[in-house]
Amino acid sequence: PDTERARKRGVSVGKQRDDAMVDVHGTLTPEAWAVWEVIFAKYAAPGMCNPDDPEPCTSGTPSQAQIDNDHRSLAQRQHDAIVAVGRIALMSGELGQLNGLPVSVIIRTTLQDLESRAGVGVTGGGTVVPIAEVVRMAGHANHYLAVFDKATGSALELFRAKRIATPAQRIMLIAREGGCTKPGCTVGAYGCQVHHVVTDWAEGGNTNVNELGLACGPDNRSVDADDGWTTAMNERCEVEWTPPADLDTGQARINYYHRPELLLRPPEEPEPHGHNTTDAAEHTGGEVVDTEAGVPPAIGDAGEPGGPAPPEDRAA
Repeated sequence: PDTERARKRGVSVGKQRDDAMVDVHGTLTPEAWAVWEVIFAKYAAPGMCNPDDPEPCTSGTPSQAQIDNDHRSLAQRQHDAIVAVGRIALMSGELGQLNGLPVSVIIRTTLQDLESRAGVGVTGGGTVVPIAEVVRMAGHANHYLAVFDKATGSALELFRAKRIATPAQRIMLIAREGGCTKPGCTVGAYGCQVHHVVTDWAEGGNTNVNELGLACGPDNRSVDADDGWTTAMNERCEVEWTPPADLDTGQARINYYHRPELLLRPPEEPEPHGHNTTDAAEHTGGEVVDTEAGVPPAIGDAGEPGGPAPPEDRAA
């Protein structure tokens, strides 16, 4: 019966493995399979969406040469079809917004890793992506690549006199923070809101990147200068959370769960916060980045030990 099939339906996604692969298992309803059946018939056909092709066929009909040179298994073709269809959906602009930002893949990496073609990037959801795949993904529209200097970080100055953070600011925050900044919270950046760290907007706070941070909904609502948690930005542009007196046990003030690599960096002299104000474009590192179409770099800062220990598969 329909109720029994509905009860059994589901798709589960495992944790990312040491080889960076992710296991996906599912049980589809007849309706769901009918949708993917025809999608696979088109996009998983021999010669379609082949990443080994210099110019993969993603629409129309593949050439006979593309068909003949396609040595992938059916399972591999179906995997590549899922990637292609997902990319089409992202590029369509029809997926709406996720916490104020158009649904997009946002990846954080370093200039050194890009130049050496070694290392990894990390998405806003915490997925580790090998640098070769980062470079390939950066060539597609609607993906955002935030680059910062591995040693010192790069200051991105984004200033707007409004309450709502701009998409460019959100991209920068996702790349800089990686997730909720409250110690003990493991919610990734895609599930977070922009939080006025220094002074709440209602109290005259500014919507400037060096005064903003990420916080999940419950933690954002827990901030109350009178009798709740309070937040502040330290000299390294890290969000520090101070509990109310009755909850203060000397716990960590900074959350490094989402950026464990910061624990491996030696302390450095803090860089001054940005101070210039621009509108259509933002200035950083001697280059002008168009906030409407460009890809802003992120800030990487040195940190001090604290916060929950990162899981083994997330260690840098």
